[in-house]
Amino acid sequence: MKLTIEKILDFFYPLFSKIFDKTTFRYAACGGTNTVFDILLFFVSYNYILHKQNFVLSSIVLTPHIGAFLLAFLVSFPTGFLLMRFVVFQESALKGRVQFFRYFITVTISLTLNYFFLKLFVERFHIFPTIAKIITTFIVIGFSYISQKNFSFKTAN
Repeated sequence: MKLTIEKILDFFYPLFSKIFDKTTFRYAACGGTNTVFDILLFFVSYNYILHKQNFVLSSIVLTPHIGAFLLAFLVSFPTGFLLMRFVVFQESALKGRVQFFRYFITVTISLTLNYFFLKLFVERFHIFPTIAKIITTFIVIGFSYISQKNFSFKTAN
């Protein structure tokens, strides 16, 4: 699977080589694909799994957009880590468990930012949840790239 993804990315890279270095291109392609996947999972979870109803988790009641956000995260987190580790930041000398722990930290911060922006956009500004998710995603992407490149998958200087 890794080789197939790399071949596809290498095929399209020349079109973007004047704009991005290879790592940034791979991050944009893999991260973008995983982001679209996450938004699709959010949409399906919100509309068809939760049916726009509150999500009850034991004694905790979550609004449908937060429940859908968490359901999508459960799938997109591992796919995102695998893509970043094996396709994007291959040159990192850090051990897999260190990468995973650091990735978890940066994703937790990103999750927190996502949570607060979703709450703000949906509940305060009354933006449709899927649109709010897309806006939120674009806000968090910059932080995510910098933290993953310089922390989670750091390479030797």
